[in-house]
Amino acid sequence: MSSLSTLLWGPLAIGASEWLQLFAHFMTLSLLAVGGAITTVPDMQRFVVGQQAWLTDVQFSACIALGQAAPGPNVLFVAVIGFSVGGLAGVVATMAGTLLPSTTLALTASRWGDRHRHSRGLRAVTAGLAPLTIGLLLSTSWILLQPVGLRAGALALVIGTLWLMLRTRRSPLWVMAAGAVAGALGWV
Repeated sequence: MSSLSTLLWGPLAIGASEWLQLFAHFMTLSLLAVGGAITTVPDMQRFVVGQQAWLTDVQFSACIALGQAAPGPNVLFVAVIGFSVGGLAGVVATMAGTLLPSTTLALTASRWGDRHRHSRGLRAVTAGLAPLTIGLLLSTSWILLQPVGLRAGALALVIGTLWLMLRTRRSPLWVMAAGAVAGALGWV
């Protein structure tokens, strides 16, 4: 395969039906992404690694790490997964699948929410989404810890992060900085 062909269609040479599957799966996950796309990583991993075997656990974790390390929106890891699976066509499939439904839903919900902001039901739903988001982030942490194993340092970082986010109003940037330092020093 030529280098241009690999860039456009990806190293795995998946077909149109696989791109459609990729698009449809990421579109479904987009509607479940309470707290951002990162909360759907466990199911992305299940689909891309476990079910389709397009990537290994290590490749999948590397996609997440590369996407999160890059400057820009938090959702860039979805593009890296798409590129690793299907080149630029994979990027289009994963990003369009992720952004189209959630953007449409967010615009519609924000307009409706503005009109009903004082509704008791809306306030209850909003309050209930916080624990859901924390649970989804914990499951993401669990999936991302699998390739490195349950090392004490990594587990301590997850528990410390959970405690800090639940008990304080500190910025998550401090936790991210601590994780970067711990990783650079080889503690996790």
